[in-house]
Amino acid sequence: MILYRSTRGSENTKTGAQAIIGGIAEDKGLYVPEYIPKLPFTLEEGLTKSYKEIAQDILHAFFPDYTRDEIQHCVDGAYDEKFEAREIVPLAAAAGGYFLELYHGKTAAFKDIALSILPYLLTTAMKKEGEKRKICILVATSGDTGKAALEGFADVPGTDIVVFYPNQGVSLVQERQMLTQEGKNTHVFSIRGNFDDAQTGVKKIFNDGDFAKDLENINVKLSSANSINIGRLVPQVAYYVYGYLKLVSRGVIKAGDEINVVVPTGNFGNILAAYYASKMGIPVNKFICASNENRVLTDFIQTGNYDIRREFYLTNSPSMDILISSNLERLLFHLAQADGKSIKALMKSLEQEKHYSLPKAIREGLKDFYGGFCTIEETNETIGRVYNDEQYLMDTHTAVAYKVYEDYKKETGDARPTLIASTASPYKFADSVAKAIGLKDEDNEFSYIDSVREVTGMAVPKGLQGLKDKEILHDTVLDIEEMKTSVKDVLSPK
Repeated sequence: MILYRSTRGSENTKTGAQAIIGGIAEDKGLYVPEYIPKLPFTLEEGLTKSYKEIAQDILHAFFPDYTRDEIQHCVDGAYDEKFEAREIVPLAAAAGGYFLELYHGKTAAFKDIALSILPYLLTTAMKKEGEKRKICILVATSGDTGKAALEGFADVPGTDIVVFYPNQGVSLVQERQMLTQEGKNTHVFSIRGNFDDAQTGVKKIFNDGDFAKDLENINVKLSSANSINIGRLVPQVAYYVYGYLKLVSRGVIKAGDEINVVVPTGNFGNILAAYYASKMGIPVNKFICASNENRVLTDFIQTGNYDIRREFYLTNSPSMDILISSNLERLLFHLAQADGKSIKALMKSLEQEKHYSLPKAIREGLKDFYGGFCTIEETNETIGRVYNDEQYLMDTHTAVAYKVYEDYKKETGDARPTLIASTASPYKFADSVAKAIGLKDEDNEFSYIDSVREVTGMAVPKGLQGLKDKEILHDTVLDIEEMKTSVKDVLSPK
């Protein structure tokens, strides 16, 4: 049985179901498995498995307290006709890389993979644990998590969901997706601040003991759909396993050959899932961490110093406009040989001093990671060049990943087959994409969607069709200090 413990040293362990319900540990740490399980099948056996079968096996390996029937129920409910691609995550070969297209779900972003299944994992956990309280899902989003979480939890019995996003810090399409979200249990607020402000505000609410008691009195418990919730992170492991096996089945590599993995990274959850896949048995040579001009992770990987005392940039890859990468804490815990006290000290330094430096022993573990960043100008140039040369269209985040991959190859000469996480549909950032491929200026982002479709012939995801005409249902803007009050207001009995 795999149990889950806090990254900050608490000795209180939880089952997978308990960790998913809790979201965050009582000492402010994140739940991590006591050990990372090995693949429950050989690489050769995996070649005949569908995506759903791989997801079932990975999830059951991490969450053995769920029965196989319970896991199958969750997987079947999540990965159905909501995904426009039959294989869930198609693999496209283009421009010398292999793009793992993670955006064919209902909201056209990679967050759909995990947030389609998290509501099933959570509600199943509630039944298993006899949890009678309403669960309030708190979410801070830099763009895509918010809509995917809202879509996943809309009208799920026994839950409410509250999403905070940075005002003027997401694309028009991302914002409109959230503001038009239907569901009696959905609540969306923009805040006057950036994503780090929203994320910090949510963590403060989680860690407010008096507020938790107030909610207890109205029979409500907080949980999370951000990647701080282990139930958000683990489903992402499956697509890296699947992507590797696809490379084998296509004859690109042989079973056992190493690959590289490139991930456009903000909160570090997606690349951490790739790291977990490698620890399960997928051979990975290098984890290439791609950042935009908010290059805090690039500097960290290169120097071992994490320092947020820097300018914050708004870019055209807004889901990566982040300085505090929460899931990095999990990686450091593993690299520190589960020394929660040292991780607690590092996180305290980050909170109070706005920086920390890794001890030499932990920094040694970063040798498997490469960090690089990409400017807005380079992002746009990459989109245009790859489309013109290959007729392959990327969104801004995927373009960041590809440009950093090009830089890595030039620097190292390493040309082994590489999986590139393609994290969003180009239509979610249609204005930037249109300009990058040389289209004329339009009046608004929705007009850019039309022009990109007309020129490229690429189908517009169903979830984005007709979005501009949908009724706006959420329109409240808050100061950061009002976040807790807003949560209490929506949860209080009417």
